Amino acid sequence: MTDHAELHTSARPLNGRRAIITGGTTGIGRAIAVMLAGQGVSVYICGHDAGHLEDALTQIRVVGTGDGMVTELGDPDKVRAFFDAGEAYLGGFDITVINAAVAAGGLTQMDEDALRYAIAVNFTAYLLSAHHAAHRMTPIGDMVLIGSLSAHILGPSSTVYAGIKSGIAGFSEALRRELGPKGIRVSLVEPGKVGSNMQYPDVPDDKQRAMIAAEQMLRGEDIAAGVEFLLTQPTRSVIQQIVIVPRALEGE
Repeated sequence: MTDHAELHTSARPLNGRRAIITGGTTGIGRAIAVMLAGQGVSVYICGHDAGHLEDALTQIRVVGTGDGMVTELGDPDKVRAFFDAGEAYLGGFDITVINAAVAAGGLTQMDEDALRYAIAVNFTAYLLSAHHAAHRMTPIGDMVLIGSLSAHILGPSSTVYAGIKSGIAGFSEALRRELGPKGIRVSLVEPGKVGSNMQYPDVPDDKQRAMIAAEQMLRGEDIAAGVEFLLTQPTRSVIQQIVIVPRALEGE
């Protein structure tokens, strides 16, 4: 006789878990923070604008619990301070979402200061965040890195951003192999075009709304739904990489 319990695999619940999210005040990070809070996860977020932080925490506290701080992850010492504050608030954590990023243009379109800042936020802070998380998270834990489809769609104005995101993709895959035996699952999420202030000034708000309505651009909540899927997998499995793109956008 068939044991029907063996035909299905149980989802891992989110309720009661604790999460640190970099860049959780706007866009994808904010959507993930609100989604997790609504599922019973205590969250700790950061951003570099006090108004955005206050607004995000208001939404989070409508559905759950969370706190956060204004900081600048381009400063390596402040990455450590953010994880110190998050760990103290949460009393430990088992989810880390590494998401904070800034837009970047082509190499010859950027001055040296802008280039250094993009590397500091988009690459150095990613690796430092992963380093802090790997040493502090309680197993079985989940580390989710938000990459970008830009790693695979290469153009003359995307050299810096695409180069960094390609590096994050390789780092994520190697890190999954390093941390898996230690009880930490590592997943990479690569979104296509998502409505957010990262699209400024090329795609203003009205155009973003029109593209989302036409299903040619995603909302941050669409990426959050993908992250929820990753986090609720049975502990014996890990979704190594997930690519989420708009259904109706041609050429992506």
